[in-house]
Amino acid sequence: MEKTFLLNVPISITNYDEVLKEIKESIINNTKFSIVSINLNKIILSNEDKTMKETIKSFDCFIPDGVSIVKNNEKIKERITGIDLFEKICENHRNIKAKIFLYGASNESVNNTKNILENKYKDINIVGVENGYIKDNEELINKINCLKPNIVIVALGSPKQEKWIYLNKNKINANVFMGVGGAFDVIGGKVRRAPVIIRKIGLEWLYRIIREPKRMKQLPLQIKYWYILKKKKDVKHL
Repeated sequence: MEKTFLLNVPISITNYDEVLKEIKESIINNTKFSIVSINLNKIILSNEDKTMKETIKSFDCFIPDGVSIVKNNEKIKERITGIDLFEKICENHRNIKAKIFLYGASNESVNNTKNILENKYKDINIVGVENGYIKDNEELINKINCLKPNIVIVALGSPKQEKWIYLNKNKINANVFMGVGGAFDVIGGKVRRAPVIIRKIGLEWLYRIIREPKRMKQLPLQIKYWYILKKKKDVKHL
Protein backbone atom coordinates (compact mmCIF):
# COMPACT_ATOMS: atom_id res chain seq x y z
CA MET A 1 0.00 0.00 0.00
CA GLU A 2 1.55 3.29 -1.14
CA LYS A 3 2.42 5.82 1.57
CA THR A 4 3.08 9.52 1.89
CA PHE A 5 4.37 11.38 4.96
CA LEU A 6 3.48 14.35 7.13
CA LEU A 7 6.15 15.41 9.65
CA ASN A 8 7.72 11.97 9.19
CA VAL A 9 4.48 10.17 10.08
CA PRO A 10 3.35 7.67 7.41
CA ILE A 11 -0.10 7.93 5.85
CA SER A 12 -1.52 5.40 3.41
CA ILE A 13 -2.74 6.64 0.03
CA THR A 14 -5.88 4.56 -0.11
CA ASN A 15 -9.67 4.51 0.16
CA TYR A 16 -12.33 2.50 1.99
CA ASP A 17 -12.67 -0.15 -0.71
CA GLU A 18 -8.92 -0.80 -0.87
CA VAL A 19 -8.65 -1.15 2.90
CA LEU A 20 -11.59 -3.59 2.96
CA LYS A 21 -9.88 -5.58 0.21
CA GLU A 22 -6.66 -5.75 2.27
CA ILE A 23 -8.67 -6.89 5.31
CA LYS A 24 -10.34 -9.65 3.30
CA GLU A 25 -7.04 -10.82 1.80
CA SER A 26 -5.40 -10.88 5.23
CA ILE A 27 -8.17 -13.12 6.53
CA ILE A 28 -8.03 -15.41 3.48
CA ASN A 29 -4.23 -15.68 3.59
CA ASN A 30 -4.06 -15.86 7.41
CA THR A 31 -1.67 -12.92 7.71
CA LYS A 32 -1.49 -9.98 10.12
CA PHE A 33 -2.85 -6.57 9.12
CA SER A 34 -2.93 -3.72 11.64
CA ILE A 35 -4.63 -0.37 11.02
CA VAL A 36 -3.98 2.94 12.77
CA SER A 37 -5.95 6.15 12.32
CA ILE A 38 -3.69 9.14 11.71
CA ASN A 39 -4.93 12.53 12.87
CA LEU A 40 -3.29 15.64 14.27
CA ASN A 41 -3.09 14.15 17.76
CA LYS A 42 -1.21 11.10 16.43
CA ILE A 43 1.23 13.38 14.63
CA ILE A 44 1.76 15.31 17.87
CA LEU A 45 2.29 12.11 19.87
CA SER A 46 4.70 10.72 17.27
CA ASN A 47 6.83 13.86 17.24
CA GLU A 48 6.83 14.32 21.01
CA ASP A 49 7.37 10.66 21.98
CA LYS A 50 9.92 8.38 20.26
CA THR A 51 8.23 5.25 21.61
CA MET A 52 4.92 6.32 20.08
CA LYS A 53 6.64 7.03 16.77
CA GLU A 54 8.05 3.50 16.66
CA THR A 55 4.70 2.06 17.76
CA ILE A 56 2.82 3.79 14.94
CA LYS A 57 5.42 2.79 12.34
CA SER A 58 4.89 -0.86 13.29
CA PHE A 59 1.38 -0.78 11.79
CA ASP A 60 0.59 -1.83 8.24
CA CYS A 61 -2.07 0.69 7.22
CA PHE A 62 -2.21 4.37 8.24
CA ILE A 63 -5.63 5.73 7.43
CA PRO A 64 -5.95 9.54 7.04
CA ASP A 65 -8.51 10.23 9.75
CA GLY A 66 -8.05 13.93 10.48
CA VAL A 67 -9.30 16.73 8.22
CA SER A 68 -6.00 18.59 8.63
CA ILE A 69 -4.17 15.49 7.35
CA VAL A 70 -6.19 15.48 4.12
CA LYS A 71 -5.94 19.24 3.59
CA ASN A 72 -2.17 19.38 4.06
CA ASN A 73 -1.09 16.64 1.65
CA GLU A 74 -2.24 16.78 -1.95
CA LYS A 75 -1.66 13.04 -2.45
CA ILE A 76 -4.42 12.14 0.00
CA LYS A 77 -7.76 12.16 -1.79
CA GLU A 78 -10.16 10.79 0.81
CA ARG A 79 -10.61 11.04 4.56
CA ILE A 80 -11.02 7.61 6.19
CA THR A 81 -12.20 7.71 9.78
CA GLY A 82 -11.76 4.83 12.19
CA ILE A 83 -15.41 4.73 13.21
CA ASP A 84 -16.63 4.78 9.59
CA LEU A 85 -14.17 2.06 8.56
CA PHE A 86 -15.41 -0.03 11.49
CA GLU A 87 -18.99 0.45 10.28
CA LYS A 88 -17.97 -0.57 6.75
CA ILE A 89 -16.34 -3.72 8.10
CA CYS A 90 -19.66 -4.53 9.77
CA GLU A 91 -21.62 -3.70 6.60
CA ASN A 92 -19.38 -6.04 4.58
CA HIS A 93 -19.05 -8.75 7.24
CA ARG A 94 -20.36 -11.50 4.96
CA ASN A 95 -18.01 -10.66 2.09
CA ILE A 96 -14.90 -10.49 4.27
CA LYS A 97 -16.03 -13.38 6.49
CA ALA A 98 -15.53 -11.26 9.60
CA LYS A 99 -15.50 -12.78 13.07
CA ILE A 100 -15.19 -9.79 15.35
CA PHE A 101 -14.04 -9.29 18.93
CA LEU A 102 -14.72 -5.94 20.62
CA TYR A 103 -12.32 -4.75 23.35
CA GLY A 104 -12.51 -1.45 25.20
CA ALA A 105 -14.70 1.26 26.74
CA SER A 106 -17.06 0.58 29.64
CA ASN A 107 -18.95 -2.66 30.07
CA GLU A 108 -22.16 -0.83 29.17
CA SER A 109 -20.74 0.77 26.00
CA VAL A 110 -19.08 -2.35 24.60
CA ASN A 111 -22.18 -4.50 25.20
CA ASN A 112 -24.50 -1.83 23.79
CA THR A 113 -22.27 -1.65 20.72
CA LYS A 114 -22.49 -5.41 20.25
CA ASN A 115 -26.28 -5.39 20.60
CA ILE A 116 -26.78 -2.42 18.28
CA LEU A 117 -24.51 -3.86 15.58
CA GLU A 118 -26.20 -7.27 15.79
CA ASN A 119 -29.60 -5.61 15.31
CA LYS A 120 -28.34 -3.44 12.47
CA TYR A 121 -26.34 -6.03 10.52
CA LYS A 122 -28.13 -9.36 10.44
CA ASP A 123 -25.97 -12.45 10.94
CA ILE A 124 -22.90 -10.39 11.90
CA ASN A 125 -20.54 -12.62 13.86
CA ILE A 126 -19.38 -10.74 16.96
CA VAL A 127 -17.78 -13.63 18.83
CA GLY A 128 -17.11 -11.79 22.09
CA VAL A 129 -16.53 -8.56 23.99
CA GLU A 130 -14.45 -7.30 26.89
CA ASN A 131 -14.47 -3.91 28.59
CA GLY A 132 -11.36 -1.75 28.71
CA TYR A 133 -10.87 -2.09 32.47
CA ILE A 134 -9.84 -5.74 32.65
CA LYS A 135 -6.67 -6.02 34.76
CA ASP A 136 -5.30 -9.38 33.62
CA ASN A 137 -3.94 -9.00 30.08
CA GLU A 138 -3.00 -12.69 29.85
CA GLU A 139 -6.57 -13.63 30.72
CA LEU A 140 -7.81 -11.27 28.00
CA ILE A 141 -5.49 -12.77 25.40
CA ASN A 142 -6.56 -16.30 26.34
CA LYS A 143 -10.21 -15.27 26.06
CA ILE A 144 -9.68 -13.79 22.60
CA ASN A 145 -7.75 -16.81 21.37
CA CYS A 146 -10.42 -19.20 22.68
CA LEU A 147 -13.14 -17.29 20.81
CA LYS A 148 -11.09 -17.33 17.55
CA PRO A 149 -11.96 -13.95 15.99
CA ASN A 150 -10.17 -12.85 12.84
CA ILE A 151 -10.73 -9.13 13.56
CA VAL A 152 -10.01 -7.43 16.89
CA ILE A 153 -11.40 -3.91 17.32
CA VAL A 154 -9.79 -1.98 20.19
CA ALA A 155 -11.37 1.10 21.79
CA LEU A 156 -8.97 2.22 24.51
CA GLY A 157 -8.20 5.72 23.24
CA SER A 158 -4.80 6.91 22.07
CA PRO A 159 -2.02 6.13 22.69
CA LYS A 160 -3.14 3.20 24.86
CA GLN A 161 -4.89 1.28 22.07
CA GLU A 162 -1.97 1.57 19.64
CA LYS A 163 0.52 0.42 22.28
CA TRP A 164 -1.74 -2.50 23.22
CA ILE A 165 -2.00 -3.64 19.60
CA TYR A 166 1.76 -3.24 19.12
CA LEU A 167 2.56 -5.35 22.20
CA ASN A 168 -0.10 -8.03 21.78
CA LYS A 169 -0.97 -8.61 18.12
CA ASN A 170 1.60 -11.38 17.73
CA LYS A 171 0.25 -13.16 20.81
CA ILE A 172 -3.27 -13.30 19.39
CA ASN A 173 -4.41 -15.70 16.68
CA ALA A 174 -6.35 -13.06 14.75
CA ASN A 175 -5.59 -11.34 11.46
CA VAL A 176 -6.80 -7.75 11.66
CA PHE A 177 -6.29 -5.25 14.47
CA MET A 178 -7.65 -1.71 14.55
CA GLY A 179 -7.99 1.00 17.17
CA VAL A 180 -11.20 3.03 17.08
CA GLY A 181 -10.85 5.45 20.01
CA GLY A 182 -14.25 6.38 21.42
CA ALA A 183 -16.28 4.58 18.75
CA PHE A 184 -17.99 2.22 21.22
CA ASP A 185 -19.26 5.17 23.26
CA VAL A 186 -20.66 6.72 20.06
CA ILE A 187 -22.18 3.56 18.58
CA GLY A 188 -23.38 2.44 22.02
CA GLY A 189 -25.23 5.73 22.50
CA LYS A 190 -23.23 7.22 25.37
CA VAL A 191 -21.68 10.04 23.30
CA ARG A 192 -23.22 11.92 20.38
CA ARG A 193 -21.06 12.22 17.28
CA ALA A 194 -20.77 15.60 15.57
CA PRO A 195 -23.49 16.22 12.95
CA VAL A 196 -22.51 15.39 9.36
CA ILE A 197 -22.33 19.06 8.33
CA ILE A 198 -19.86 19.76 11.16
CA ARG A 199 -17.70 16.83 10.03
CA LYS A 200 -17.79 17.94 6.39
CA ILE A 201 -16.52 21.46 7.15
CA GLY A 202 -13.73 20.08 9.34
CA LEU A 203 -14.90 21.33 12.75
CA GLU A 204 -15.46 17.99 14.47
CA TRP A 205 -12.49 18.75 16.74
CA LEU A 206 -14.19 21.96 17.95
CA TYR A 207 -17.46 20.10 18.55
CA ARG A 208 -15.59 17.59 20.71
CA ILE A 209 -13.89 20.33 22.73
CA ILE A 210 -17.23 22.06 23.37
CA ARG A 211 -18.83 18.81 24.53
CA GLU A 212 -15.73 17.60 26.41
CA PRO A 213 -13.91 20.65 27.88
CA LYS A 214 -11.09 18.41 29.19
CA ARG A 215 -9.87 18.27 25.58
CA MET A 216 -9.07 21.99 25.81
CA LYS A 217 -5.62 21.19 27.21
CA GLN A 218 -4.71 19.65 23.83
CA LEU A 219 -5.47 22.88 21.98
CA PRO A 220 -2.07 24.65 22.28
CA LEU A 221 -0.20 21.65 20.83
CA GLN A 222 -2.83 21.21 18.12
CA ILE A 223 -2.42 24.84 17.07
CA LYS A 224 1.37 24.47 17.09
CA TYR A 225 1.34 21.39 14.86
CA TRP A 226 -1.38 22.74 12.63
CA TYR A 227 0.90 25.72 11.98
CA ILE A 228 3.90 23.45 11.33
CA LEU A 229 1.84 21.37 8.89
CA LYS A 230 0.85 24.50 7.01
CA LYS A 231 4.49 25.60 6.77
CA LYS A 232 5.68 22.14 5.70
CA LYS A 233 2.80 21.35 3.38
CA ASP A 234 4.97 20.53 0.38
CA VAL A 235 7.59 18.53 2.33
CA LYS A 236 7.32 14.73 2.30
CA HIS A 237 9.86 14.08 5.09
CA LEU A 238 10.85 16.37 7.93
